[in-house]
Amino acid sequence: MVLDRRWTVKDVAAHAGVSPATVSRVLAGNYPVATATRSRVMTAVRALDYVVNAQARALKGSGTKTVAFVVSDVTGPFFAHVAHGVEQQATEEGRLCLVCTTHDDPDRELAVIDLMREQRADAVVLVGGGYESTAYHERMVRLAHALDDAGSRLVLCGRPSLGHGVPSTVVEYDNEGGAYAVVSHLLSRGHRKIAYLGAQRDFTTTTARIRGFAQAHEAMGLAADPDLIVEGTFSRSFGYTATQQLLTARRDVTAVFAATDMIAAGVLRAIRDLGLRCPEDISVVGYDDVPFAADLFPALTTVHIPTEDLGRTAVRLALHRDEYETSQHVVLGTHLVVRDSVAAPA
Repeated sequence: MVLDRRWTVKDVAAHAGVSPATVSRVLAGNYPVATATRSRVMTAVRALDYVVNAQARALKGSGTKTVAFVVSDVTGPFFAHVAHGVEQQATEEGRLCLVCTTHDDPDRELAVIDLMREQRADAVVLVGGGYESTAYHERMVRLAHALDDAGSRLVLCGRPSLGHGVPSTVVEYDNEGGAYAVVSHLLSRGHRKIAYLGAQRDFTTTTARIRGFAQAHEAMGLAADPDLIVEGTFSRSFGYTATQQLLTARRDVTAVFAATDMIAAGVLRAIRDLGLRCPEDISVVGYDDVPFAADLFPALTTVHIPTEDLGRTAVRLALHRDEYETSQHVVLGTHLVVRDSVAAPA
């Protein structure tokens, strides 16, 4: 291969054994193309390094060809795996994937969305929970309409819809159902004093999980103890500190539901440092099923979220919304993964 050659659509077509028009359709993503044909074209694109040239032209302003991925923090494993799905699908669609971080600042999130509208991104994918305030919701609705007017698309990935008639693509997962399943598992083993660590006020992710937490209790004719719902961040350090404080103050707690697997990692370390054992003394469950969950000690019982599918589906539906006009709001399933961190209370 000649490394410094500037490859053209015709070169890609010849390499894939298709017409230049077919290559253009695949890269533009604005016309239905058979899956096998799309795969041959994208294989040729990668072989000739044509995507790099196309992305460079997009950055220079000769075309949008971009998908913006907006996330609070790229270091979190949940976000990283959703991002992988977004990037993989965007690349297959011939798009450049731009990653934007907000650091949990709603004003920054809204500013980034508006900037991507000005840059004429093909889609703006928001990953993770949203804020439950009237002002935030109203501004987000306005931005959704502004993106639509600019030929772009707001994509809500892992958060609920903004309401009927708002132009957006919504790809959720069964957040509440996952919480219900994992708490029901604890209750079925005999636990009655279950703490929830990682509540965040007015945040859609934890609102849904706490709802599932409460409904699982109600289904057993029980009431969840509100004093055992502890606010905090989705971090290992919070899990560690909160567990030490909780188990020192409440000796009746027999199980901990960590809002994320990152929190659960801190919970498990705190239990060991307190001279206790999991699951013999305290059972622990998490949420997300990130890869390290199986490597914790003991291996963590948790809720699996199809993170990569979330990212891929979000991009595919947004870029082909004419083709998937009736499927612009989907809910992917979650399921309980039973490992070694739960036992009947002593």
